[in-house]
Amino acid sequence: MLDSDHAVYEAYFTRSLFQLLSGAGWKRLTAFRVDGEGVLLGGAPARYKAQTAFVPWQDITSVVVWQQRMAGPSMDYIGVHRRTGAPPLPGMNAKLRPDQTAQLAPHVEHELFLASRPINLWRLDPQGLQAAVDTFAPGIPVLVYEQQDAR
Repeated sequence: MLDSDHAVYEAYFTRSLFQLLSGAGWKRLTAFRVDGEGVLLGGAPARYKAQTAFVPWQDITSVVVWQQRMAGPSMDYIGVHRRTGAPPLPGMNAKLRPDQTAQLAPHVEHELFLASRPINLWRLDPQGLQAAVDTFAPGIPVLVYEQQDAR
């Protein structure tokens, strides 16, 4: 019998003074979680409750790690492709239009951009992520998108 509790993948934001001053307190904030119910995309620490989104497995078609190149260091993101018609998600990018997301990351579909979070102030463990997805949603692929041309 599989012990699925050990397969849960959970990453937390690094605690910071900004988190304390923004009103989020000193508690551990989940940045990203994969469990038997689905995927939790944590909101930014300053707006954690308003931006956190849960996506059930029945709405997910793939989990995607992608990168946005910028003038300085690039930023890694993680997100989920969702089935057509899935309800909108809250988040820092929720109000961006397709033309805006195409400017920011031309290699990423608009809906994926909206259902993604930066891997910032926390670390992704690719093996832990893959193990959790394989355990809870064996038919769901974990994909990596690479941006070929920097703007």
